[in-house]
Amino acid sequence: MCACGSCSREFALLDVREHGVHAQGHPFHACSVPLSHLEMMVADLVPRRTVPVVLLDNGDDGLGDRAAGKLVDAGYSDLSVLEGGCAGWKTGGGELFSGVNVPSKAFGEYIEHRFQTPAIRPEELKAMLDRGEPVVVLDSRPYDEYHRMTIPQSTDVPGAELVYRVHDLVPDADALVVVNCAGRTRSIIGCQSLRNAGISNRVVALANGTMGWEIAGFACERGATRVAAPPSARGFAKAVVGADRVAERFRVEFVSGGIVRAWQQDTARTLFLLDVRTEEEFEAVRIAESRHAPGGQLVQATDEYIGVRNARVVLIDPTGTRSVLTASWLNQMGLNDVYVLKPEGDDGFSGFATERGRRQQARLGFSSWLTLPAGELRGMLGGDGVAVIDLSRSLSFRNGHVPGAWWGVRSRLDEAHAALPAVKRLVLTSPDGVLAHYAAPEAAKLWQSSSIRVLEGGNSGWLDAGLPFESGTDQITTTLDDMWYRPYEHAEDYERHARDYLTWEVGLLEQIKRDPVVGFRDYS
Repeated sequence: MCACGSCSREFALLDVREHGVHAQGHPFHACSVPLSHLEMMVADLVPRRTVPVVLLDNGDDGLGDRAAGKLVDAGYSDLSVLEGGCAGWKTGGGELFSGVNVPSKAFGEYIEHRFQTPAIRPEELKAMLDRGEPVVVLDSRPYDEYHRMTIPQSTDVPGAELVYRVHDLVPDADALVVVNCAGRTRSIIGCQSLRNAGISNRVVALANGTMGWEIAGFACERGATRVAAPPSARGFAKAVVGADRVAERFRVEFVSGGIVRAWQQDTARTLFLLDVRTEEEFEAVRIAESRHAPGGQLVQATDEYIGVRNARVVLIDPTGTRSVLTASWLNQMGLNDVYVLKPEGDDGFSGFATERGRRQQARLGFSSWLTLPAGELRGMLGGDGVAVIDLSRSLSFRNGHVPGAWWGVRSRLDEAHAALPAVKRLVLTSPDGVLAHYAAPEAAKLWQSSSIRVLEGGNSGWLDAGLPFESGTDQITTTLDDMWYRPYEHAEDYERHARDYLTWEVGLLEQIKRDPVVGFRDYS
């Protein structure tokens, strides 16, 4: 089986090293599914248990074999471990890419080059805003990122929402429309989305986003709450015209509900039902078995939503606008078998079973371990022979954890066992406790003479009980490489990390030229 991505057969290439190790270098099409979080991620990324799965590790750490054992137990039947791991891939002439969401990031650079997507420098935009010129700044990121930091006077219009909502935001035909994100990709894709849809205003991307804005010496606004409203009837009519234009140009394919329901019964092909609307719309009513993948984020991080190459992908949005824009980008990225679901009935979902409320992430083989209430743990802290291991991401641990807790990684519990003094009672925790429940049987095999418990409700349960956190990374049991840190998440020297990140993004355009497995589509 080919693991390069150039064939048409379905397969998954899963990097089971920790996310931060994955970011140090991996093949272009590898999806990050760390062994420590495997059971909480793989069912959504690889839903069909008979699909061929290639597991990637360092080649000498046994992570691939350990992951294969867990997947066999969960019913996956076609598993391989890439010989030699990442080192073997490189030795065999394969290209290794640093960073995360590489296919999407490289695609953004390709699009800017292909369409000559125009950009505005921070200094020029700042001067225009200071002079009160007609400028509309649209932030194409999800609300949490926008709320953390954005360009002053901007409005939040995430990704695929841009074409859907823009017409009511830009009443002045002479206004300049500026699309920004944190760095480059979503600015470029957002700007080009509006251009492809035929908006009459001049549209530009903010060069290097909020990172470029701050590097230029300008302050970002924090705590902004300006969110674009759903479109008026007039705005929606214009959005439909733009979406129709995009569908024709980029050969977007549509599919009926009857065909999709037949595909749901096809055990020989993988099907991803991805709802590209807002979270509020998704939770109000959705097709059962669909997943939330807001359009802008799906294009920004395709490898976090679609783990099987050459699978069928059906995009859901009864308005038809956001799904069409998203499909146009996935087509250009080189994905095969991407379709937009034709809406049927009043809510667009006629003939399908529907669900409401928050969707729980699919989990494999979950079973509960004995728990310990937060109040009881509070009384035990500081006692002889009692230790707490927090299995959260290192950034979460740094920002706040149970006082005196150690930080560890589930796949490296042997290192935690070597680092901790002998304990009589060991309490495991994680953000909501789920990961700790998975880790408890593994800990019991290492700490055979200790009483193992899981903090009830995890760290959320601790906070819900009104108990205090402490911060820092004084007590760690392994290397701090479990995750990739965004530039603003580093404890110091933000500007250096931001510059390095932007240099990396721009450099991807040259790097993909060296890799024959990268194939974006041109719809000239």
